Amino acid sequence: MFRIAVVLLLAASLGGCLAQLSGDHYGRHEARVPQEVTYGSITALRLVTIEGTKSQIGPIIGAIIGGIAFEEVGDGRGGRLMKVVGATLGGVAGGTVEEGVTRRQGVEISVRLTDGDELAVVQEVDPDVDLRLGDPVRVLFLDGYARIVPETEYAAID
Repeated sequence: MFRIAVVLLLAASLGGCLAQLSGDHYGRHEARVPQEVTYGSITALRLVTIEGTKSQIGPIIGAIIGGIAFEEVGDGRGGRLMKVVGATLGGVAGGTVEEGVTRRQGVEISVRLTDGDELAVVQEVDPDVDLRLGDPVRVLFLDGYARIVPETEYAAID
């Protein structure tokens, strides 16, 4: 019973690795940090896939689960071999599952800036944000990264 609880706890920890990549989510390290802001309008939109994470967590959890699952197969030397096979297969499967679970639907947004330059940014699709060709947007730059948000999301604060 203890082994099952450990495996379930490890599997649940994988969900904590998901990061938001849309325009309106900020990490703690981005709070209170000045950003360069420029304006423009959307010239092109294209759906893309944002690759999932490929950390050590998925393979480790998979290897543990695979090793436990194959633990009872065979006796002696054959049993140890089957445990290694189970851990190996579990590790490969765990890595594949991690990448699939953390994969996101993205959108490549091309923007013509007010100075005439054009840039493209890929960010996670946000179902609450409706982007269309020609929409006015703000482009926010921070530490080599950029995010695009509709200009209409901002209102004057009195």
